[in-house]
Amino acid sequence: MPGKLLILGGTAEAAALARAVAGRIETVTSLAGRAGIPSLPGRVRVGGFGGAAGLEAFLRTEAIGRVIDATHPFAARISAHAGTACAALGIPRLMLRRPEWPRHPEDRWTEVADMAGAAAVLPGLGRRAFLTVGAGEVAAFAPVPDVWFLVRLLTAGPLPLADHAVITGRPPFAEAAERALMAEHRIDVLVSKASGGSATYGKIAAARHLGIPVLMIRRPAPPAGAAVDSVAAAVEWLRLDRPSDEC
Repeated sequence: MPGKLLILGGTAEAAALARAVAGRIETVTSLAGRAGIPSLPGRVRVGGFGGAAGLEAFLRTEAIGRVIDATHPFAARISAHAGTACAALGIPRLMLRRPEWPRHPEDRWTEVADMAGAAAVLPGLGRRAFLTVGAGEVAAFAPVPDVWFLVRLLTAGPLPLADHAVITGRPPFAEAAERALMAEHRIDVLVSKASGGSATYGKIAAARHLGIPVLMIRRPAPPAGAAVDSVAAAVEWLRLDRPSDEC
């Protein structure tokens, strides 16, 4: 197989993929670096590329032969840059996207397109919100009146919210623990990205069990291109001789 494999990572799926192909292809895993650096086989780089042009230069310099974008479903910018850079160089690219969470009849979801939409409708859903959208998105909720926030972050830091408490934690989170947490803090609405995957599904199941509404921010539309929803399928794709126009 010509060239190295670049895994755009930062997710459990990316880490599992790097381990699955270890010793079978030379691999570089790229991480944003916001949430600690895991131990992974192959080479690990940390930090941004400097836009699509910077990523294109990296692909060329490193003689990358294939790219698997296994970033978070909400990492729209790097996914767009990957599509642009791969297309410019004719490098095959695959998107590895975890399946979305299924919606059960008992779920009380209000779905919105973005953080601004979530902030606009939140006061009509509850007054004690469990906010699980990541530190970078908290500012969108600063103007929301008369809502107390329980904010879960990977690492604690100052937030632009008037009335809130911060807890820290790293997935996976068990459903039983999520139920207890919501009950302890008298949560009456959960705010979540539609991230998918099992590691953070506990809060969704807990909200359903407790009858708590969920304000769900829909995923941004992914760029065009080949996509799979499992590590096994991504490994299978690497064995195939795909044409370069799949970027």
